[in-house]
Amino acid sequence: MFGISDYGAFCAAILVFLALPGPGTFALLTSTAQGGMRAGAAATGGLILGDQVLLWLAVAGVAALLAAHPLLFQAVQYLGAAYLVWIGLRLILARGDAAANPVNIAPRRYLRQALLITLLNPKAIVFYMAFFPLFIDPATHRGLPTFAAMALPIAAITAAYCLTLCAFADAVRARVRAHRRLAKALEKLAGVFLVSFGIRLGTQ
Repeated sequence: MFGISDYGAFCAAILVFLALPGPGTFALLTSTAQGGMRAGAAATGGLILGDQVLLWLAVAGVAALLAAHPLLFQAVQYLGAAYLVWIGLRLILARGDAAANPVNIAPRRYLRQALLITLLNPKAIVFYMAFFPLFIDPATHRGLPTFAAMALPIAAITAAYCLTLCAFADAVRARVRAHRRLAKALEKLAGVFLVSFGIRLGTQ
């Protein structure tokens, strides 16, 4: 479909990565706690905009690699699969609680600061460079339409997930408490999915 080798797995992988806590998650929760649902929605817009900037920068590199060096592109696909497995194993084998991620959001600057948090995340561009090649079928790749067909669901799924998270945080923000055991269990489950994605995509 549009040069994407496994569209269902692609969408599922987006959800798995969204569920992993990171600077963007903390930005959403902090914004919602300060300004309610409208602030959370503004922060969501900032995250989506930042993601789109980074992913299209990654697309430029992936497209150039695919056009000029097909064999090297295939090597990058294997490295991307190994990268997913590595992240998954780290989540599965992690012990103890993750350190708190200090994210400060100034009131009424939710969109701009969420955008900057996303753009300044050093892992994001690496993730996109490793993520895109895994799902591209060089034999049916259509260039820009293929990348657009990948960018649009990323934006749509991110919007749906983040707004749902903000709505939940807004509804329970006066009573919410950290459930560490549940968080750790979900983190390990995400690790299992990432390992499975890496193995599946690396051997197809």
